[in-house]
Amino acid sequence: MTSVTRKLEGRTVVVVGGGQTPGQTAGNGRAAAITYAEAGAKVLVGDRDLDAANDTVKAILDAGGEAWAATVDVTDESSIVELIGTARQMWNRIDVLHNNVGVSLAGGDAVITDIDAEAFNRVIDINLTGMVLTCKHVIPIMREQGGGVIISIGSLASMIDYPYIAYKTSKAGVVAMTQNIAIRHAPEGIRANAILPGLMDTPMAIENRVGLGGKTREQVIAERNSHVPLRGRMGTAWDVARAALFLASDDAQFITGVALPVDGGQSLAVG
Repeated sequence: MTSVTRKLEGRTVVVVGGGQTPGQTAGNGRAAAITYAEAGAKVLVGDRDLDAANDTVKAILDAGGEAWAATVDVTDESSIVELIGTARQMWNRIDVLHNNVGVSLAGGDAVITDIDAEAFNRVIDINLTGMVLTCKHVIPIMREQGGGVIISIGSLASMIDYPYIAYKTSKAGVVAMTQNIAIRHAPEGIRANAILPGLMDTPMAIENRVGLGGKTREQVIAERNSHVPLRGRMGTAWDVARAALFLASDDAQFITGVALPVDGGQSLAVG
């Protein structure tokens, strides 16, 4: 983590999925919430695990930032409505919505010939439908206030050879959703962009793969590192967070509808 200038001084941010699964490194949602707060934003951290959200908030408060925790289940529209309502009640505006929800193997994902319909629907509900519904309830607020920024975390898996059908399909949907919002709500001053993380050293990416096929943590990390052209090592959640901060800030005021790979050049490694 490196310090950032206070590009979001006084602005309000809702991070959906701002806790994280247990692990040895920072997750994308937690890193984003901390980075937004460090940049001067007031941050509402939503997560299905309130303890995980509170851990993120504690890190922000300990560093002198402003943050609050809330429970949200993105598979329950009423829970989303409650989260967004909390933010509006607190601030009367939402400047940035950061969508950071995603599940793959932990949701039962598989290759297409092995996928179970229930597992496929579960992954789609979490990864895509939840983001659609969150945007549904934030866009009217942003329209009323004269603009805002929506950042949704997709995945490089939507662009490359990735075996698990539900994750790939859902994350491709995140890009399509982002483009739809960007063009239809541009006249209202709402910018929408997606970030496509490549291979990242995050708890969700690593912990769910340790033990698969008997692989150790070191083997999982080494294998993932081997696919990254830039210095031969994975990125971190802080790389994603810094990209999100750029897109949320006025530095990106003329950027909308973009799907930005943060991947160490992996998307270029073809042939």
